[in-house]
Amino acid sequence: MSRTRQHLIIDADDTLWENNIYFERAFEEFVEFLDHSTLSAPQIRAVLDEIETVNNKVHGYGSANFARNLRECYLHLAEREIRPGDLEKVMAFGECLHLHPIQIIEGVEETLRHLRKRHTLVLFTKGHREEQKLKIDRSGLAGMFHHTAIVKEKDAAAYRSLISDLALDPALTWMIGNSPKSDINPALEAGLRAVFIPHAHTWTLERGEVLPADGRLLTLERFSELREHF
Repeated sequence: MSRTRQHLIIDADDTLWENNIYFERAFEEFVEFLDHSTLSAPQIRAVLDEIETVNNKVHGYGSANFARNLRECYLHLAEREIRPGDLEKVMAFGECLHLHPIQIIEGVEETLRHLRKRHTLVLFTKGHREEQKLKIDRSGLAGMFHHTAIVKEKDAAAYRSLISDLALDPALTWMIGNSPKSDINPALEAGLRAVFIPHAHTWTLERGEVLPADGRLLTLERFSELREHF
């Protein structure tokens, strides 16, 4: 593969830099503040997952929507009378997330420099457009990519649109990411090849079984291992 120029489409959150760990910490603060008498953290998480599944289809992703979801979850589960300032505090757990540090995952910068010399790199991410642009700018990695695309949802239709827009050859194009739901399965469905790099803290709504790929799937433990294959 390394002798032929490939198109490498690369996910951002939890592939290039840490992201969901900050949402998990905010959720832990929310659980502590809620202080529910009977529900465990996983049970509260299940309620929040249901809320997010519905709301994400309308509002999309990002810290502002996460804050709204926490607010709705609090209104649904709070056992005490809601006090002045409670909802503001709950929403603050999510609203501040757009300012979290950009922690580049180990080996990413060196690997991108290596890959850029050999292949065409495309950064493909989903979420609130301005929030994702800010993260890309703050990461310092924007210059590593030949093209960047931010979409509301990364489904098979979005991949087909990207293929068309950039005139990509699916046989020479790989999607690289940590999410079965948004990175791997829809890319495979759209006819691309894929590299799955699992992350220990992938968001619960992004997890799932990877679809059968007929030889079009490569699974690696670390981003830096891409240098051995491309």
